[in-house]
Amino acid sequence: MIRRFAPIAALAVAGCMTAPLPPPTIASATATGAFASLPTAAIGPVPNDWWRLYDDPALDRLVQASLAANADLRVAYANLDGARAALRQARAARLPQTTIESAGTIDNSATQPSASSNVPTTDYDLALTASWDIDLFGRLRSGALAAGADADAQAAALDSLRVAVVADTVLAYVDLCGATRAANVSGEIIAVQERSVGVVRNQLAAGEVSPLEVSQAASLLESTRATLAPFGAARANALYRIATLQGRPPAEARGFNIVCNAPPKLRAAVPVGDGQALLLRRPDIREAERRLAAAAARIGVARADLYPRVNLGGAVGLLTGGFVATASPLISWAFPNQAPARARLEQARATERAALAGWDVAVLRALREVETALAAYDGEVRRNRALDAARVQSALYARRAAARVRLGDTAFLIQFDAERARAQAALAQAQSDLTVAQSQVALFRALGGGWQTNGPTG
Repeated sequence: MIRRFAPIAALAVAGCMTAPLPPPTIASATATGAFASLPTAAIGPVPNDWWRLYDDPALDRLVQASLAANADLRVAYANLDGARAALRQARAARLPQTTIESAGTIDNSATQPSASSNVPTTDYDLALTASWDIDLFGRLRSGALAAGADADAQAAALDSLRVAVVADTVLAYVDLCGATRAANVSGEIIAVQERSVGVVRNQLAAGEVSPLEVSQAASLLESTRATLAPFGAARANALYRIATLQGRPPAEARGFNIVCNAPPKLRAAVPVGDGQALLLRRPDIREAERRLAAAAARIGVARADLYPRVNLGGAVGLLTGGFVATASPLISWAFPNQAPARARLEQARATERAALAGWDVAVLRALREVETALAAYDGEVRRNRALDAARVQSALYARRAAARVRLGDTAFLIQFDAERARAQAALAQAQSDLTVAQSQVALFRALGGGWQTNGPTG
């Protein structure tokens, strides 16, 4: 049975609820419980600076540089400033509005047919006007609440972007390290195979083997050499991504001196927390909740249009002829034709229903992403362990095959197959090491880590 789920306490980080909201329709027991129990993960709080779990100073510097200069973050900061200015405007609209006006005119009496004198006259006017919408039915108050929720939603969007910038930076570094590691492994294999080709060619000169064996060894060597170019391209791609994440042209990446020979590894099991902690920390969930709050507040704005508006106005002025003071209360009411106002009210209610569904979507998406990332990470870790065992066995296979060939106990084809198996196993494990690190980044990103790393969001 589906129960109404109100994670108000979990979302308190987003600010106090400014209007009563219908809660998302998510089953609370499954939405806030523990994630899948896996040996590769630990139930514990996710640190905001999760990348420091790798204990890699170079990575720390890259992340801080990205947070300080990322171009997308600058756009988000500007959008947040605009939303906060709109909030200040909405709050100021609830206060009396005042205006000072002045004017001066010169009348040339010579142009008047009945003028008795040709001396021009000058008139001076100075007035202070004030008006106040007393907001009997909460139109301005609801508008201010909506503007405040919009500003909170924009702050949450900024936090979401921080999560993305941190994760993209760490992922680019991981890819850089993984490509370097794979290139080094290929280089080591190529060196071994080059020696093998030299031995076979010496055997050919001595008449111990045929040209077929030489071609087999040379073919394997060139196939392994062909793997180097993609690793170089992957390394360059990672450097270009790092540069642009720091708000710099990609060409500057050619001058980077980032030393990294293997993907970073965590010191301990990945801390993942539980569903309740996820709802508190995921910025997109907080953004969806604030969008819902704004939609609910705008229902109040639309509802107030069904009732009269009362505006108190007045003016005091110093004119050429003396002092003048006026007061003029104004009442306006769209009646009896209220069809437009009722249509706007229904639009606001429909927007609220859509925002409520959007909140449900955000919660479900967050839970799915975490569970999926956990499963992918756990599966790759187990695969990595098996590949490591395969690499050890393939190296042993290659040594034994080479020894038997030297003794003349078996055909060279066995050694060729053993060398190919060793190369494939070594490269497969290097790629799996990279995939493990990439899966960790995806998991931390799904957990919403890294959004409280660059100062307050207001």
